Amino acid sequence: MESGTEFYADEGLHIDPKWLIDPKLLFVGPRIGEGAHAKVYEGKYKNQNVAIKIVHKGDTPEEMVKREGRFLREVTMLSRLQHKNLVKFIGACLEPAMVVVTELLVGGSLRKYLVGLRPRNLEPCVAVGFALDIARAMECLHAHGIIHRDLKPENLLLTADQRTVKLVDLGLAREETLTEMMTAETGTYRWMAPELYSTVTLRHGEKKHYNHKVDVYSFAIVLWELLHNKMPFEGMSNLQAAYAAAFKMYI
Repeated sequence: MESGTEFYADEGLHIDPKWLIDPKLLFVGPRIGEGAHAKVYEGKYKNQNVAIKIVHKGDTPEEMVKREGRFLREVTMLSRLQHKNLVKFIGACLEPAMVVVTELLVGGSLRKYLVGLRPRNLEPCVAVGFALDIARAMECLHAHGIIHRDLKPENLLLTADQRTVKLVDLGLAREETLTEMMTAETGTYRWMAPELYSTVTLRHGEKKHYNHKVDVYSFAIVLWELLHNKMPFEGMSNLQAAYAAAFKMYI
């Protein structure tokens, strides 16, 4: 172990001590979001408004190891990336809980913004501006060999003036390699590339080969939403949407 560097479940993953935050300096306010593995709160750190993501540790030893690995991977990636269209990373805590602290984006999610606009569509110039923001964020990730794997409007937040989009949540992101197998069925069906699932039901945790092109597919679905302001595969269940994407390729 290197002096001053902490290593954990996944070999090669570590948190640089400069990014570790004293949890006593965090004030946790109201909850502003929730996912399957974490809850997000508005809060303060050293009088700065921040978003505080608290990761559930899991109920079994296996889940705990898996979620710790995902947490460490997200923190490692966030600490390495800086771009105007990526949420700004501030720091992380390991105890008493796994916590990711980022800048607070108060403009709401792109999903909320689009829903509030219905039945109207975005002005074309606004749609193009948002699309360019998202493309630049994805270009940054891919240039660093990272696949997001869960690109969707819920993971795209707006700045206070609602003119700029920033990509958040690297919880499912992975570094792309030529040889490594990665977990299939990772992401959200309506935005998930067909190569992420099989035409037959995949066994839980099955591994498949895929690359950054899965993000390109998801970007295309988001771009369609920006132009039409409709839910992709509207009226379908998640599995029906997956079937439509795999066999018919229409929205």
